[in-house]
Amino acid sequence: MNLRAIRRAVALGLALALSILRFWFLRLRGPLTLEKRALWVQQTCCGILAGVGVGYRVDGTPPTHGLLVANHLSYLDILIIGAATPCFFVAKMEIGGWPFFGKAARVGGTLFIDRSSLASAEKVSAMIAERLSLPVPVLFFPEGTTTDGSSLLRFHSRFFDPAAVTGAPVTAAALRYVIADGTPESELCWYGDEPFVTHLMKVMCVAGFSARVRFGQPRFYPNRRVAADATYAEIATMRVQMPLP
Repeated sequence: MNLRAIRRAVALGLALALSILRFWFLRLRGPLTLEKRALWVQQTCCGILAGVGVGYRVDGTPPTHGLLVANHLSYLDILIIGAATPCFFVAKMEIGGWPFFGKAARVGGTLFIDRSSLASAEKVSAMIAERLSLPVPVLFFPEGTTTDGSSLLRFHSRFFDPAAVTGAPVTAAALRYVIADGTPESELCWYGDEPFVTHLMKVMCVAGFSARVRFGQPRFYPNRRVAADATYAEIATMRVQMPLP
Protein backbone atom coordinates (compact mmCIF):
# COMPACT_ATOMS: atom_id res chain seq x y z
CA MET A 1 0.00 0.00 0.00
CA ASN A 2 1.49 3.36 -1.06
CA LEU A 3 1.19 6.71 0.71
CA ARG A 4 -1.73 7.75 -1.47
CA ALA A 5 -3.65 4.65 -0.47
CA ILE A 6 -2.86 5.19 3.22
CA ARG A 7 -4.06 8.79 3.07
CA ARG A 8 -7.26 7.74 1.34
CA ALA A 9 -7.85 4.92 3.82
CA VAL A 10 -7.52 7.33 6.74
CA ALA A 11 -9.82 9.83 5.03
CA LEU A 12 -12.35 7.08 4.39
CA GLY A 13 -12.30 6.09 8.05
CA LEU A 14 -12.83 9.69 9.16
CA ALA A 15 -15.68 10.18 6.67
CA LEU A 16 -17.42 7.04 7.95
CA ALA A 17 -17.00 8.12 11.56
CA LEU A 18 -18.47 11.55 10.77
CA SER A 19 -21.35 9.88 8.98
CA ILE A 20 -22.19 7.81 12.07
CA LEU A 21 -22.10 10.90 14.28
CA ARG A 22 -24.34 12.78 11.86
CA PHE A 23 -26.84 9.91 11.85
CA TRP A 24 -27.16 9.82 15.63
CA PHE A 25 -27.46 13.60 15.76
CA LEU A 26 -30.37 13.36 13.31
CA ARG A 27 -31.94 10.63 15.45
CA LEU A 28 -31.79 12.91 18.48
CA ARG A 29 -33.65 15.62 16.59
CA GLY A 30 -36.66 13.42 15.90
CA PRO A 31 -38.00 10.53 13.82
CA LEU A 32 -36.10 9.79 10.62
CA THR A 33 -38.45 9.65 7.65
CA LEU A 34 -37.41 7.80 4.51
CA GLU A 35 -36.72 11.15 2.85
CA LYS A 36 -34.39 12.20 5.70
CA ARG A 37 -32.61 8.87 5.52
CA ALA A 38 -32.02 9.36 1.79
CA LEU A 39 -30.55 12.80 2.47
CA TRP A 40 -28.26 11.29 5.11
CA VAL A 41 -27.03 8.75 2.56
CA GLN A 42 -26.36 11.58 0.09
CA GLN A 43 -24.33 13.48 2.71
CA THR A 44 -22.39 10.30 3.48
CA CYS A 45 -21.58 9.72 -0.20
CA CYS A 46 -20.46 13.33 -0.63
CA GLY A 47 -18.29 13.10 2.47
CA ILE A 48 -16.58 9.90 1.35
CA LEU A 49 -15.85 11.21 -2.15
CA ALA A 50 -14.49 14.49 -0.80
CA GLY A 51 -12.40 12.71 1.79
CA VAL A 52 -10.71 10.31 -0.62
CA GLY A 53 -10.32 12.99 -3.30
CA VAL A 54 -12.57 11.56 -6.01
CA GLY A 55 -14.20 14.23 -8.14
CA TYR A 56 -17.32 13.78 -10.20
CA ARG A 57 -19.08 15.74 -12.90
CA VAL A 58 -22.84 15.77 -13.36
CA ASP A 59 -24.46 16.49 -16.72
CA GLY A 60 -28.20 16.93 -17.00
CA THR A 61 -30.72 17.29 -14.20
CA PRO A 62 -30.96 14.59 -11.52
CA PRO A 63 -34.55 13.33 -11.08
CA THR A 64 -36.56 14.23 -7.98
CA HIS A 65 -38.85 11.19 -8.07
CA GLY A 66 -39.76 8.12 -10.07
CA LEU A 67 -37.45 5.35 -11.21
CA LEU A 68 -33.75 5.94 -11.93
CA VAL A 69 -31.72 3.35 -13.85
CA ALA A 70 -28.01 3.29 -14.69
CA ASN A 71 -25.25 1.10 -16.07
CA HIS A 72 -23.24 -0.71 -13.41
CA LEU A 73 -19.43 -0.71 -13.23
CA SER A 74 -18.50 -0.82 -9.56
CA TYR A 75 -19.58 -0.22 -5.97
CA LEU A 76 -18.26 3.29 -6.68
CA ASP A 77 -21.42 3.85 -8.75
CA ILE A 78 -23.43 4.00 -5.54
CA LEU A 79 -21.22 6.76 -4.15
CA ILE A 80 -21.32 8.78 -7.37
CA ILE A 81 -25.06 8.65 -7.99
CA GLY A 82 -25.78 8.83 -4.26
CA ALA A 83 -23.77 12.07 -4.09
CA ALA A 84 -25.43 13.51 -7.19
CA THR A 85 -28.97 13.02 -5.89
CA PRO A 86 -30.72 11.54 -2.84
CA CYS A 87 -32.23 8.20 -3.81
CA PHE A 88 -33.25 4.78 -2.56
CA PHE A 89 -31.10 1.92 -3.83
CA VAL A 90 -32.10 -1.57 -4.86
CA ALA A 91 -29.18 -3.88 -4.05
CA LYS A 92 -28.38 -7.57 -3.86
CA MET A 93 -28.91 -9.09 -0.43
CA GLU A 94 -25.22 -9.88 0.03
CA ILE A 95 -24.41 -6.18 0.41
CA GLY A 96 -26.52 -6.08 3.55
CA GLY A 97 -23.83 -8.15 5.27
CA TRP A 98 -20.91 -5.86 4.40
CA PRO A 99 -19.18 -4.15 7.36
CA PHE A 100 -20.59 -0.63 7.91
CA PHE A 101 -21.82 -0.28 4.32
CA GLY A 102 -24.46 -2.96 4.79
CA LYS A 103 -25.78 -1.36 7.98
CA ALA A 104 -25.65 2.10 6.40
CA ALA A 105 -27.59 0.83 3.40
CA ARG A 106 -30.28 -0.65 5.62
CA VAL A 107 -30.82 2.47 7.73
CA GLY A 108 -30.67 4.56 4.55
CA GLY A 109 -33.69 2.81 3.07
CA THR A 110 -32.05 0.41 0.61
CA LEU A 111 -34.27 -2.39 -0.71
CA PHE A 112 -32.47 -5.75 -0.72
CA ILE A 113 -33.21 -8.42 -3.30
CA ASP A 114 -32.45 -12.13 -3.07
CA ARG A 115 -31.74 -12.78 -6.74
CA SER A 116 -32.43 -16.50 -6.36
CA SER A 117 -35.95 -15.95 -5.01
CA LEU A 118 -39.01 -15.05 -7.08
CA ALA A 119 -40.89 -14.20 -3.89
CA SER A 120 -38.15 -11.73 -2.95
CA ALA A 121 -38.33 -10.10 -6.38
CA GLU A 122 -42.10 -9.73 -6.11
CA LYS A 123 -41.80 -8.25 -2.61
CA VAL A 124 -39.17 -5.72 -3.71
CA SER A 125 -41.23 -4.82 -6.78
CA ALA A 126 -44.19 -4.02 -4.50
CA MET A 127 -41.97 -1.92 -2.24
CA ILE A 128 -40.64 0.00 -5.24
CA ALA A 129 -44.23 0.79 -6.23
CA GLU A 130 -44.80 2.26 -2.75
CA ARG A 131 -41.60 4.32 -2.86
CA LEU A 132 -42.49 5.81 -6.26
CA SER A 133 -45.02 8.06 -4.53
CA LEU A 134 -42.24 9.74 -2.51
CA PRO A 135 -40.20 12.81 -3.58
CA VAL A 136 -37.06 10.65 -3.84
CA PRO A 137 -36.20 8.45 -6.86
CA VAL A 138 -35.60 4.71 -6.62
CA LEU A 139 -32.35 3.60 -8.27
CA PHE A 140 -31.60 0.16 -9.61
CA PHE A 141 -29.07 -1.29 -12.02
CA PRO A 142 -31.01 -3.29 -14.64
CA GLU A 143 -27.96 -5.22 -15.82
CA GLY A 144 -28.13 -7.06 -12.52
CA THR A 145 -24.35 -7.15 -12.10
CA THR A 146 -21.24 -5.10 -12.76
CA THR A 147 -19.24 -5.14 -16.00
CA ASP A 148 -15.85 -3.97 -17.27
CA GLY A 149 -17.55 -1.15 -19.19
CA SER A 150 -16.83 -2.57 -22.65
CA SER A 151 -20.52 -3.22 -23.30
CA LEU A 152 -23.93 -3.18 -21.65
CA LEU A 153 -25.59 -6.40 -20.58
CA ARG A 154 -29.23 -6.94 -21.50
CA PHE A 155 -31.51 -5.08 -19.09
CA HIS A 156 -33.76 -7.12 -16.83
CA SER A 157 -37.25 -5.66 -17.03
CA ARG A 158 -38.96 -6.79 -13.79
CA PHE A 159 -38.31 -3.67 -11.73
CA PHE A 160 -39.47 -1.38 -14.52
CA ASP A 161 -42.95 -2.78 -13.99
CA PRO A 162 -43.92 -0.62 -10.97
CA ALA A 163 -43.19 2.55 -12.95
CA ALA A 164 -45.13 1.35 -15.98
CA VAL A 165 -48.13 0.32 -13.86
CA THR A 166 -48.23 3.48 -11.73
CA GLY A 167 -47.34 5.89 -14.52
CA ALA A 168 -44.18 7.07 -12.77
CA PRO A 169 -41.35 8.64 -14.81
CA VAL A 170 -38.21 6.67 -15.63
CA THR A 171 -34.88 8.48 -15.90
CA ALA A 172 -31.76 6.93 -17.45
CA ALA A 173 -28.27 7.72 -16.20
CA ALA A 174 -24.91 6.85 -17.78
CA LEU A 175 -21.75 6.42 -15.71
CA ARG A 176 -18.16 6.57 -16.85
CA TYR A 177 -14.85 6.66 -14.97
CA VAL A 178 -11.87 8.64 -16.23
CA ILE A 179 -8.28 8.08 -15.12
CA ALA A 180 -6.07 11.09 -15.76
CA ASP A 181 -3.10 9.18 -17.18
CA GLY A 182 -5.26 7.44 -19.77
CA THR A 183 -5.44 4.06 -18.02
CA PRO A 184 -8.52 2.16 -19.24
CA GLU A 185 -11.74 2.60 -17.28
CA SER A 186 -11.83 -1.16 -16.66
CA GLU A 187 -9.09 -0.75 -14.01
CA LEU A 188 -11.70 0.86 -11.75
CA CYS A 189 -14.50 -1.57 -12.61
CA TRP A 190 -15.28 -4.31 -10.10
CA TYR A 191 -16.43 -7.39 -11.93
CA GLY A 192 -15.87 -11.11 -12.07
CA ASP A 193 -14.63 -12.86 -8.93
CA GLU A 194 -12.19 -10.25 -7.63
CA PRO A 195 -12.55 -9.89 -3.83
CA PHE A 196 -13.98 -6.58 -2.63
CA VAL A 197 -11.06 -5.75 -0.32
CA THR A 198 -8.48 -6.50 -3.03
CA HIS A 199 -10.24 -4.24 -5.49
CA LEU A 200 -10.74 -1.47 -2.92
CA MET A 201 -7.01 -1.44 -2.16
CA LYS A 202 -6.27 -1.21 -5.89
CA VAL A 203 -8.67 1.71 -6.27
CA MET A 204 -7.06 3.48 -3.32
CA CYS A 205 -3.75 3.40 -5.20
CA VAL A 206 -5.04 4.81 -8.50
CA ALA A 207 -3.91 8.40 -8.98
CA GLY A 208 -6.07 11.10 -10.47
CA PHE A 209 -9.38 9.53 -11.36
CA SER A 210 -12.86 11.00 -11.52
CA ALA A 211 -16.37 10.01 -12.46
CA ARG A 212 -18.93 11.39 -14.84
CA VAL A 213 -22.66 10.81 -14.68
CA ARG A 214 -25.13 12.04 -17.26
CA PHE A 215 -28.86 12.10 -16.55
CA GLY A 216 -31.40 11.83 -19.34
CA GLN A 217 -34.90 13.27 -19.41
CA PRO A 218 -37.71 11.64 -17.39
CA ARG A 219 -39.80 9.46 -19.71
CA PHE A 220 -42.98 7.43 -19.44
CA TYR A 221 -43.37 3.92 -20.79
CA PRO A 222 -46.42 1.70 -21.45
CA ASN A 223 -44.84 -1.53 -20.19
CA ARG A 224 -41.68 -2.84 -18.62
CA ARG A 225 -40.08 -4.39 -21.73
CA VAL A 226 -40.41 -1.17 -23.70
CA ALA A 227 -38.93 0.70 -20.73
CA ALA A 228 -36.00 -1.70 -20.47
CA ASP A 229 -35.18 -1.61 -24.18
CA ALA A 230 -35.54 2.17 -24.46
CA THR A 231 -33.37 2.96 -21.44
CA TYR A 232 -30.78 0.44 -22.63
CA ALA A 233 -30.49 2.29 -25.94
CA GLU A 234 -30.43 5.68 -24.21
CA ILE A 235 -27.67 4.73 -21.77
CA ALA A 236 -25.60 3.09 -24.51
CA THR A 237 -25.85 6.29 -26.57
CA MET A 238 -25.00 8.55 -23.63
CA ARG A 239 -21.96 6.43 -22.79
CA VAL A 240 -20.63 6.83 -26.34
CA GLN A 241 -21.29 10.58 -26.33
CA MET A 242 -19.66 11.30 -22.97
CA PRO A 243 -16.40 13.17 -23.65
CA LEU A 244 -13.05 11.78 -22.60
CA PRO A 245 -10.07 13.98 -21.61
